[in-house]
Amino acid sequence: MTEDSRWRLDWPVSEGVRVARAQLKTSPADFRVTEVLWPSRELPPATDEHISVAGEGEHLCLRLEKTGDNTEYVARELSSLAECRSFDIGFCGLKDRHAVTIQWFSLYRPGREDEDEALMAEVCARWPVLAAVRYSRKLRRGDHQSNRFDIVLRNVDGQRGSVNAALERLALQGAPNYFGPQRFGFNGSNLDRAARLDPSRMNRKRGRAGRSASKNVLYFSAARSWLFNQVLARRVAEGSWTTGLPGEPVESGNVPSGPLWGDGGTLATGDQEVLERSVVESCPELAKLFSATRMKPERRMLVASPKALSWQWLDETTLRLQFELSPGQYATTVLGDLFELEDMSLGRDNK
Repeated sequence: MTEDSRWRLDWPVSEGVRVARAQLKTSPADFRVTEVLWPSRELPPATDEHISVAGEGEHLCLRLEKTGDNTEYVARELSSLAECRSFDIGFCGLKDRHAVTIQWFSLYRPGREDEDEALMAEVCARWPVLAAVRYSRKLRRGDHQSNRFDIVLRNVDGQRGSVNAALERLALQGAPNYFGPQRFGFNGSNLDRAARLDPSRMNRKRGRAGRSASKNVLYFSAARSWLFNQVLARRVAEGSWTTGLPGEPVESGNVPSGPLWGDGGTLATGDQEVLERSVVESCPELAKLFSATRMKPERRMLVASPKALSWQWLDETTLRLQFELSPGQYATTVLGDLFELEDMSLGRDNK
């Protein structure tokens, strides 16, 4: 819990303490993210002279490289360039603004294949287009296979041996799969708003009330994520976050998981259900949101497991890391289990 917030916003790390301090995102080039959408389909790269479009379908999918622009801003600009509704632009996930990111966007353009190259020329004037393919459906959140990260940490303050040992441990056991604090707003402001919501408003139909209710989805999601973090924090404190407890739902595949709270609470039974309900009951003002939402309970893995983790010391205080994460797992959360991170991008203007 921060000094100015009644909400806990910093959760226990796997080994009790972090091994070093480091600066993150000193420049966008220090934080590179590549979205992997079709790992088995290698598309030919675009060139400055020509962009070839593979495949068939009503949606034109473009693989863009962007720096200094957040995903929603790019989607809005694509909607304007393509002269289509904002709803007709799809993407798999939100990517950092203060980073070099490569990701896919889909544009709904049925019957307009002859205009693809002209449109892509306009897009290329704004962002490099690395590949293009026609596809049968709109891209949606979580459609991608993974995200690959190439991150440089600067001014690393800690013993190199301790950092190396911690990274080796991370490669073996992973890190607690917390939601990042940015989801909860400055000093937990999204949670403050969630605590003031009327649960009965969450199910209203579209229209004026529906638009108002849709604005509350952010706060509802923040409450759900915070309750998950609280359960995971208890498991980390008790040392059980990497192993299943009696009552682990079969749907989780016997992988340690925590609750994304819903109507009826949790899918867990036995000891795990008792633990999860005791944690959530300690915050009735957020638990009440789920009494009228009809949101099905779901599960989320407790462990974020970086794949193909490698690292290299560029000099005495500069560390480069490369790894891959599944959708819904966050690089800053994984690294935050080892390092006290200072995000150098904070305070920069946002679009």
